[in-house]
Amino acid sequence: MARPRSIDRDKLLDAAEEIVHRQGAAALTIDALARACGITKGGVQYAFGTKDDIIDAMFARWGRDYDAKFAAIAGSAADAMQRIRAHLAATREADEVSMTKAASLMAGLMQTPEHLASTQEWYRDRLAGLDTGSVEGRRARLAFLAAEGAFLLHFLRFMPLEDAEWQAVFEDIAGLLEGGEGSG
Repeated sequence: MARPRSIDRDKLLDAAEEIVHRQGAAALTIDALARACGITKGGVQYAFGTKDDIIDAMFARWGRDYDAKFAAIAGSAADAMQRIRAHLAATREADEVSMTKAASLMAGLMQTPEHLASTQEWYRDRLAGLDTGSVEGRRARLAFLAAEGAFLLHFLRFMPLEDAEWQAVFEDIAGLLEGGEGSG
């Protein structure tokens, strides 16, 4: 009796990210994923259940990768300002391939209310505790929003930046936190 072939969920997620990145979110179906991986639709459903479960797993994996980078920078007892600094550092040092996939995934899948809600909650949590009544807090909020704008513009390819320019942009953004104008 032959041993059943095991299905590697990470390989399925890699293929799902590639489909979204290359063809858009609408192209991600159980059938398309099965074809891309050379398995049956039943195999995909066995591994994940539904398309929403695949999307949830994609977001969860991306979130774990980001959270690990963030935690390594911020530490366990970071205050609101330290969290903003850690977010800027994690975004600045983003891996090109994974962040391009993440941006494509976010852009393509935000039409789904449950994914939009979880992303909105993530942003609220990231800014939680920031004193926006203070100049320092407002500068931190502005730096955070600038970093997110740079992330989306760059990784969605609306405004691709060479590495030196990317680093210079983040020097300028970091300057906002210090009350300066950056490196210019």
